[in-house]
Amino acid sequence: MRTENELQGVTLLGNQHVQYSDQYNPSVLETFPNKHPENEYLVTFNCPEFTTLCPKTGQPDFGHIYISYIPRERMVESKSLKLYLFSFRNHGDFHEDCVNIIMKDLVRLMDPKYLEVTGYFMPRGGISIYPFANYADEEHEELKKQRLFEQLKCANAR
Repeated sequence: MRTENELQGVTLLGNQHVQYSDQYNPSVLETFPNKHPENEYLVTFNCPEFTTLCPKTGQPDFGHIYISYIPRERMVESKSLKLYLFSFRNHGDFHEDCVNIIMKDLVRLMDPKYLEVTGYFMPRGGISIYPFANYADEEHEELKKQRLFEQLKCANAR
């Protein structure tokens, strides 16, 4: 069981009065200590209802966001991540920008060993966009290259 000290800074989980920001808000992200930093393991989040706005037309864009990471000392708290992703709802940016912004914000927040963000956006104008961005520390640089290569192979197979 987690101690109160370990849960310090986790303020959104269990809070019934949380405000949902409809503007991009990375300050809502919270972390907690990784109890198993000696283990190499993967954490994956699946957000099938991601929405943002086209920066030119203001029309809504709908996508499916996958986030996977190998934690170091800190881990992202899932309710704060949900609120953070929701904050893109009225944010006007291209799909590629959103995926890169999410990756950079999470790297800054947690300093993970490895992190990747993939977006599967619904077609608009007959075109679907699937941006992928990843980050790795020195020790996981080969994994970063391998995952990017796998994404390239998948893109060419579609």
